[in-house]
Amino acid sequence: MNKTILADFSLLIVAFIWGITFVLVQDAIQFLEPFSFNGIRFAIAALFLIVWLWLFERNQIAMCNKKILISGIFLGFWLFLGYAFQTIGLLFTTSSKAGFITGLSVVLVPLFAFLIWKILLSTNAIIGVLIATFGLFLLTMGDISAINIGDIFVFMCAIAFALHILLTGKFSGQFPTLLLTIIQISTVAILSIICSYLFEDWQQAIQIKVLFTEEVLTALIITSLFATAFAFFAQTNFQKYTSATRVALIFAMEPVFAAVAGYFWAGERLSNLAFLGCFLIFFGMLLAEVPSELTTLLRKRIKNFNR
Repeated sequence: MNKTILADFSLLIVAFIWGITFVLVQDAIQFLEPFSFNGIRFAIAALFLIVWLWLFERNQIAMCNKKILISGIFLGFWLFLGYAFQTIGLLFTTSSKAGFITGLSVVLVPLFAFLIWKILLSTNAIIGVLIATFGLFLLTMGDISAINIGDIFVFMCAIAFALHILLTGKFSGQFPTLLLTIIQISTVAILSIICSYLFEDWQQAIQIKVLFTEEVLTALIITSLFATAFAFFAQTNFQKYTSATRVALIFAMEPVFAAVAGYFWAGERLSNLAFLGCFLIFFGMLLAEVPSELTTLLRKRIKNFNR
């Protein structure tokens, strides 16, 4: 199988996992505050990957140096900021607005790629980004209200996630995947634990009755192993074979999968516009995958046929 196709498919699985675990996380943070939850989640994921590194990829340990440490910490810093700003923003804005604004990373990734590295997009990618962004609007904007402080925080989250995607593409081909993943996940865990201690009732995180609540325990196990350890390992490993813009478009499918999960598991109902939004996101993603040369050829054939 073509490496780019395999990479895109693998990243789509990551978006699927993030989407279907959204309901689990929502339930869990009713019992355990967000920074505490993320601190434990990322710490478990880091520990799991460290054990895997020691048992099966021990040769990578010798490759640990100052350069990979700085790169991994830098990646982890932006990833942490994304989660932190999103968490703070949700205190002041609605989840639907937060979902749309976070999804604007679809637009920010190609914009930053052009501003920082002068990378130009194909026509198909530009149209795909615009279609997917409009689809995000239809899917997530249940209400339209004035911009508030929460929206600004969530927009900063979108900037952080966009930069994380771009930097992952830059560093993923330079260092061993597993080692780089462990460093960035450990960074998120440490920063989340520090914020939990400063801003939350961190003692909840060491209470057995809270940790062993069915909602918390289930969410921690599934999100730490699949939505964190596997997901960020897959992103770090496969993003070297595809473009940052395509990654952003693929990750725009996360709210689609979340909506589908909410429909089947939480009894949530989608409006007709929301269904249309799901379709447009999917269509935008597919359109960006089609080479510009192919669409140009199709347009020429259609033009000749009409003659």
